[in-house]
Amino acid sequence: MFIGHFAPAFLAAAVYSRGPKLGTYFVAAQLVDWGFFGLATVGIEKMRIDPDATVMVPFDLYFMPYTHSLAGAAIWALVFAIGVAIWHRDSIAGLLTAGVVLSHWGLDWLTHRPDLTLAGGPDTYGLGLWNFPQIAMPLEIGITLGAFLFYIMRSRGPLGQPLILMAVLLLLQAFNWFAPHPDAAGLFLYIQALFAFALVTALAFWVGKNRYFMHRRGLAMARL
Repeated sequence: MFIGHFAPAFLAAAVYSRGPKLGTYFVAAQLVDWGFFGLATVGIEKMRIDPDATVMVPFDLYFMPYTHSLAGAAIWALVFAIGVAIWHRDSIAGLLTAGVVLSHWGLDWLTHRPDLTLAGGPDTYGLGLWNFPQIAMPLEIGITLGAFLFYIMRSRGPLGQPLILMAVLLLLQAFNWFAPHPDAAGLFLYIQALFAFALVTALAFWVGKNRYFMHRRGLAMARL
C-alpha cells in the first residue's frame, strides 16, 4: 500500500473543516513509514530485497517492531495526536490525526504478507493482497480516488492544484508498481522513499492552503 494510505488523510480533511490542513493529515498517513525509513537508515529497523516476498513487492520487511507493530503505530499516533491537539487547541483534530496514523497499520494488513505484529512478538499478520494484483491494484486506486473526490466535493477552491497532487500520486504509484525494483535495500532506496513522501506532502500542504470549506452560513471560509 502506497498512495492508498492517503485516502484516510483526504477523508479526515473533508469531514472536519476546523482541523489541520491536508498536509498535516498527509504526514499522519505516512508517519510510521517516515519512521521506518528513518530508522532503517541507521540500521534500527530492517528490510531486504526478496523476489519471492510477494508477487507485486519484493520487500522482506523482517524487523520493524517500532513502527509497524500495532502497539508501535499506536504510540506514534498518540504522540502525533497530542502535538496536533495542543498546536490547534482542538481535541477532535488530535483524535482524527490519531485515526489517520493508525489506519496505516490496517491498510498494510490488507496488502502485506504476514510481517506485521501486534507488539513486536513472533506472531505475524497480513492478508497478503500483494500476491493478488487484480485485487490490490484496483483497491488502492479506488479508495484513493474515492477519498480524493469526497475531499474535492466537500471543499471549494482551484482545481488545478489538487489535480496536480493526484497526478503526482498516480505517477509515483505507477513507478512503484512497474519500475524495475532495486537489487538490494540500502540508503539510496530509503532516501528515495523519503523524498517521495516529502514531495507529496509538500503538494498536500499547497493544496490545503487553497481549499475552503462551506459552513452553515453558506459562505466558503478558509481553514485557519
